[in-house]
Amino acid sequence: MDAATIEREALGLTVAERALLADRLLLTLGLEDGERMERWGREADRRLEAFERGEMSVVDGPSAIDAIRRRLR
Repeated sequence: MDAATIEREALGLTVAERALLADRLLLTLGLEDGERMERWGREADRRLEAFERGEMSVVDGPSAIDAIRRRLR
């Protein structure tokens, strides 16, 4: 399976499944120490649970970056 096919399939996953997949892929890069990744995993879980309870809203990446750029001007 080529990268484009894998990406297309991955984008069809739920938010939680994509987050888990992203976490697993990042671990394979060996760029972070295990403790930091574990803390980030707990934080990501906390945020997902807050979102699912309706306590937190989400903003897509490009919109968030645009908002930050507007504030910095």
